[in-house]
Amino acid sequence: MSRLSELVSAFGLLTRLPVARIVPGTDHADAGSSVWAYPLVGVVVGLIGGFAYWLLASIGVTPLVAGAVALGAMVLATGGLHEDGLADTADGFGGGATREAKLEIMRDSRIGSYGVIALVLVFALRLGAISALAGTGAVLGALVASAALSRGGMGLFMRLIDPARTDGLSAGVGSPDGSAAAEAAAIAILIAFLVLAPGAAILAIIFAGLAAITVGVLAIRQIGGQTGDVVGAAGIAAECAALTAIVAIAA
Repeated sequence: MSRLSELVSAFGLLTRLPVARIVPGTDHADAGSSVWAYPLVGVVVGLIGGFAYWLLASIGVTPLVAGAVALGAMVLATGGLHEDGLADTADGFGGGATREAKLEIMRDSRIGSYGVIALVLVFALRLGAISALAGTGAVLGALVASAALSRGGMGLFMRLIDPARTDGLSAGVGSPDGSAAAEAAAIAILIAFLVLAPGAAILAIIFAGLAAITVGVLAIRQIGGQTGDVVGAAGIAAECAALTAIVAIAA
């Protein structure tokens, strides 16, 4: 498969953007081979949020409101894929007494109290970070870097942690090729250094990695591995951690 096909496949999996229509003639590539492009998808999602923020900030809208719209634009672009995974993971881990019960709860499309709490917390954190940065350039860099880092580690996450079940999105993707997963991480790190000051980039990379590792360890203990929901939860955790690091450096 060509790199362009893999890139289109990554957008098709991680977003609702009609990239396949814009770039006709590109067949969907194997999902496992497309993980190298995940951080590039993150860049586009971050740019969408940054543009929405700039558009409102330029007409005098407050950072809080502009930040809320920016987050809304990013969620529309992704269809809330990773947020849905976070909510399902929180409900399963918090509400299930056994491994089987946790996995069953995670399959349920209905959201519970743990999922609601998790979503409220992560949106509050992200909105607070955007408001704290409160500058168009700073917000754009933070959104691009955090979105790229959150997705850049997903390949390694799926490579290093076995699926908890034999069906579902993560099992369907399979264990990504090691070189593709490493390439994704390298691209995400490069992007962070391109859009952030060196100190902020280093801290964001460390924080994002630690957050993803924490979710991975928790998933192994709770359900014996990862699922598509857990991968999404790890991505959101990494994104929030990266934003926290960027704000800490900027303060």
